[in-house]
Amino acid sequence: QGMLMTSTAHEHLEEPKLEAVRENNVELVQDILRELSPLTHRSPAADELVRILKEPHFQSLLETHDSVASKNYETPPPSPCSFMDAALNNQPVPPDAVRMVGIRKVSGEHLGVTFRVESGELVIARILHGGMIDQQGLLHVGDIIKEVNGKEVGNDPKVLQEMLKEASGSVVLKILPSYQEPHTPRQAFVKCHFDYDPSHDNLIPCKEAGLSFNSGDILQIFNQEDLNWWQACHIEGGSAGLIPSQLLEEKRKAFVKRDLELATTEFDRHELRIYEEVAKVPPFRRKVLVLIGAQGVGRRSLKNKLLVSDSQRYGTTIPFTSRKPKVNERDGQMYCFMTRHEMECDIKNGRFLEHGEYDGNLYGTKISSIHEVIETGKICILDVNPQALKVLRTSEFLPYVVFIEAPDFEVLKAMNRTAIESGVVTKQLTLKRTVDESERIKRAYGHYFDLCIVNDGLDAAFRSLRSALDKLSTEQQWVPVSWVF
Repeated sequence: QGMLMTSTAHEHLEEPKLEAVRENNVELVQDILRELSPLTHRSPAADELVRILKEPHFQSLLETHDSVASKNYETPPPSPCSFMDAALNNQPVPPDAVRMVGIRKVSGEHLGVTFRVESGELVIARILHGGMIDQQGLLHVGDIIKEVNGKEVGNDPKVLQEMLKEASGSVVLKILPSYQEPHTPRQAFVKCHFDYDPSHDNLIPCKEAGLSFNSGDILQIFNQEDLNWWQACHIEGGSAGLIPSQLLEEKRKAFVKRDLELATTEFDRHELRIYEEVAKVPPFRRKVLVLIGAQGVGRRSLKNKLLVSDSQRYGTTIPFTSRKPKVNERDGQMYCFMTRHEMECDIKNGRFLEHGEYDGNLYGTKISSIHEVIETGKICILDVNPQALKVLRTSEFLPYVVFIEAPDFEVLKAMNRTAIESGVVTKQLTLKRTVDESERIKRAYGHYFDLCIVNDGLDAAFRSLRSALDKLSTEQQWVPVSWVF
């Protein structure tokens, strides 16, 4: 379409009655699109206008007008249809089947496009979602770049990227079009479970096109077609960029020496967590509140404080044991009593969330007891070992997982000394072990946590926890996509 217009315009350039109004219409439309973008969700008219302005035919008209106005044109091919038919039939494209694409930019601005070498030519490898080139719709994946402002581009992608980055004002690209039909790839949202800085990544094809993120960030994935590099942006907004794919990051991390602490019997040899697909849902009531933390970090104190603060909202399970009841102990009050044989059968049949043995007796939490609390309309509070998260973190329990993190060693030491003096605890805890265990749990199971609270004071930690729980009933939430679909 653009070349057909160029051909017609070129034939009448000598007619004095035809004069260009201005030569930066492409730039003007980009400004208009940026102004319209915030209005599209509220105004159908604005949304319709954006669609019209992004139409390839309209963009081609503007591009052709700007090229003619700035006199950046040359003799067009005799018939655009001739090489279009050749391309569609996999025939060699005539050398004069070129197209001139005009863009306007400032120096240092990234166009949102990367390149690859193919048969000695520089070919567009990907176009970043939301970037300048994507918004214009004038270039497509597979197009061959021949010249920039009349200069041949050679066959080094880095040189071309630098040439385009430093260019300013009117930039004219000579291309051989690919005529590939564009299609809309599947989009998704993911929660990241590692930190990424493209400036330190030697594998990324273009560092400037990379997107930085931190563990816990939510990204919108626009394109996953490339095996190694996905296109994404932060949900808060900003430009799209390249991030390593799940496959690439798994391969990369497979070469990293595993942390020896994670190979101990206390912690699982858990699977690598890179990205987790998530969905945003309206406020809803979680069925289970899970408190995770090292021994001595204050989980049980926070649990009891919550139960006392609102007994109508929170409940908890009663543990089962195989030991004999003591004098004045009633079944179902502090413990539910079973025979050892009964407990062993239920453990074998997977009816216990977790279990252990102490002083020759079995103790454990039965899964049915969790459901019993939920059925009363209360949120069931559990303080369990982190291994139990693999069972709990499903749509069956819809848990909110809170990690109670140990403070610095000196802070914990002072807290323990105060607790002993006030009679709250009667023994000196192994504080170094508490801090070390807390760090190991965070490294091994951090991808399961919805919230981390440093317990450097029980009252402050309780207020933080209570505030976060109150927000669940009023704010939208990101949850694993498996909970929704």
